[in-house]
Amino acid sequence: MKIIVLTENCAGSGFLAEHGLSYLIEHEGKKVLFDTGHTDIFIKNANTLGIDIQKEVDMVVLSHGHWDHGDGLQYIANKTLITHPGAFIKRFRNKDNSSLGLKLSKKDIEQKFNLILKNVPYYITDEMVFLGQIPRLNNFESRTTNFSDESGQPDFVIDDSAIAVIQNNELIVITGCSHSGICNIIDYAIKVTGINNVRTVIGGFHLKENNLQTKCTKDFLKKKGINKIYPSHCTELPALVAFYEDFNTEQLKTGMVLNYNI
Repeated sequence: MKIIVLTENCAGSGFLAEHGLSYLIEHEGKKVLFDTGHTDIFIKNANTLGIDIQKEVDMVVLSHGHWDHGDGLQYIANKTLITHPGAFIKRFRNKDNSSLGLKLSKKDIEQKFNLILKNVPYYITDEMVFLGQIPRLNNFESRTTNFSDESGQPDFVIDDSAIAVIQNNELIVITGCSHSGICNIIDYAIKVTGINNVRTVIGGFHLKENNLQTKCTKDFLKKKGINKIYPSHCTELPALVAFYEDFNTEQLKTGMVLNYNI
């Protein structure tokens, strides 16, 4: 198995970057595109690596319906797309009422893709599962939101989901933004798969400060014995520094390839 970083906030040498996230997951002969960023940068970086996204990718998974994870869907078509049913609502930032939803409507998506909507776990293969809607059970994550939906109600991004991959009886958890809480996601991945040993967690943690939530997250990861983490994208510098101090984290950059063959 390997994870190829196609879009991230930080560029690797010879690659492009943007505020967004897109990973190519290769596992047991299947290639799954997890998010697309918001432009065609994921395609350009894939081309640099000798990967033809349109020809090689079997399936696309959209972690949630935000522009920086799904607007790149404009540049591919004719594939199966898995996401939560709530990914297509109109949504706005409270500070300025600007839109942060997807550019493509649900109708647009249905014309371009074979759309599968799941709010429950959906097994892509026997060892790779889209987690669906994440239960929000702990007392320190997903307590507040800076977003509103089209009816003016608080938008807690209930469509926020992730992928769990079973490799050598261990879990690799891959998340987009963790609006549902990275610890909630990990707990649910363990519950769904029945695998308690989490080897790696990679993706956006949606932590902005070195505050109580970040401390609780670090304590949770230590208690679970998860030593290899890659907080990225929407994890801002104060939180990144806190994780580096405790976990010696490596910064994700476009073009990186993470191998999990051992």
